[in-house]
Order: sequence, then structure tokens, then C-alpha cells
Amino acid sequence: MRVLPSVAFVVLAVTLSACSGPDPAPATPSGTTSGTTAAGSTAPPAPASDPAGPTRTTTDLPAPPQREPRPAGSGPAAAPPPASSAPPAPAASAHTDPVAIDVVVNKRRPLTPLDYAPADLRRPDVATPTGFDLLRPDAAEAVEEMFAAAAADGVGLAMVSGYRSFADQESTYAYWVGQYGGPAGADTVSARPGYSEHQTGLAFDLAQADGACTLVRCFRDTPAGQWAAANAADFGFILRYPLGFHEITGFSAESWHFRYVGRDVSLAMEAAGTQTLEEHFGLPAAPSY
Repeated sequence: MRVLPSVAFVVLAVTLSACSGPDPAPATPSGTTSGTTAAGSTAPPAPASDPAGPTRTTTDLPAPPQREPRPAGSGPAAAPPPASSAPPAPAASAHTDPVAIDVVVNKRRPLTPLDYAPADLRRPDVATPTGFDLLRPDAAEAVEEMFAAAAADGVGLAMVSGYRSFADQESTYAYWVGQYGGPAGADTVSARPGYSEHQTGLAFDLAQADGACTLVRCFRDTPAGQWAAANAADFGFILRYPLGFHEITGFSAESWHFRYVGRDVSLAMEAAGTQTLEEHFGLPAAPSY
């Protein structure tokens, strides 16, 4: 494991990724406070203001992305043909095996069991400047291949969050309940324990090696964000929370949250122009619990 020296990566794991961290900001945050990891005894820091541009580096926690309306023409597909000619709906049990790389986890599809933990995890041999640096072996190998290809193209990548356990997610969710004064607000920014993709060991948050725009909206405009958006499918990854699809995925856009699904799925989605796993597998949208 290589650890980056940049202070820009002093980021707490409890705030990484909307499926386990911030989405729209609390009503009254004004800055940041110090904290430890979700397993520590000190409360995590509150989110800071969004950096002004795509090259800014900061030691503050990034401001969570704000919801944006679905772009014109990018809404869900038109209503299906009559039932007699429509393809059969997926079985209720489809894509629920947490061991399978095609598992779909969202606000209406919890892991079974809720406290599921992968049997095998390892650290990919890439830059991992935070403590949450484990992935399933298949995902870790794909990450290594993707990072090597990016480096060959002159783009430096880092992984700032990987596997997150049920207990880690309990701490994360409890923190946001406290921030918002109840579950209603917390559910807009944090996955409940057992409902986070990070718990599968198949998802990770991507950063640029120099720390620019880490976990904030401007990451999509960095060389790392643009390279990953264009090339991740070749290595079996998809951008799990694309812009404008929060009514389907349940989370606002995260240009840094990538999910391993295998090359068969990632390339099929790319070829079809399909943006979400829910749409690709014909599953219901999951805007809320």
C-alpha cells in the first residue's frame, strides 16, 4: 500500500460517498471541526464549503453535492408496451446475492443479511491515503489494472474509501441523525446500516493523486475524473450515482463513487447508454426507503 503525503487527504471515512456520507448539506453548517474515524470516540467534522474550482486542494472536509434536476431528455424510459408483449419483470430475488458482483444495493434493496461482510478482503496495490482501503479481491485487481492504465496515460489516481462494515455504517448514520436531528434528514445524506454499497467490498471512492477536488462536485472536471468517466467501463467499473438520476438511485450525483460490476455489465451499459444498475437490470427505482 502506498500512502500519499498530501494533506488534502486528511478526510474522515465517515463522510466518504453519499451512500455512506453527505449529500445535501445541513441547514446551518458554517465550517469544520476536528474528528476521528467512525470507529473513534470523537465526532466527525461537519462539511465545509465547496472548493471554488477544479484545482483547489483543501484540508477541510468537502461540501456535499447538491441535488440537480434531471437534464432535459434524460428521464426514465417511456412506459413499456402492454403486459402481453412486455418482457417479464425480474424475480424479487434477482440481484440480491451479496457475494455476486451483480448485486444491487439501494434504499429499497438491503443486503441480506444486513450485517453481511465479505469473506475475503485485501488492499489493492495503489495509492490509498485513508484507512478504509480494503476491497474484494476481484475488485482490488480491477482497481490495480485501472490505476496502472491511468498512470500510463499520465493521470494519477488514489482510492480514498473502499469497504465499510455494518458497524462503520452504524456510526456514520448515527452521526448524520445527530446532525439533522432525526432520521428524515439523515436519510437524504447517508445510507442506513445494511444499505450501503461500500459494505459489499465492491465500491470505492476515487480521487486525484494530488488531492484536487477530493469528494466534491468539481472532481468531475479534473483529469482524474474525466479519465475515469471515459475509461472505467473497460475495467469493469461504473459510475454508480450519475448526475440527474437521484430519483432512481436515491443519491445525488457523485463523480467519484465507482462500483465494480464486471466487464460484461459495464461494457453492456456503456454500449446501451444505460446510466444506472436499476435501469440496466429492470429493477424499480429507489428514491427513498
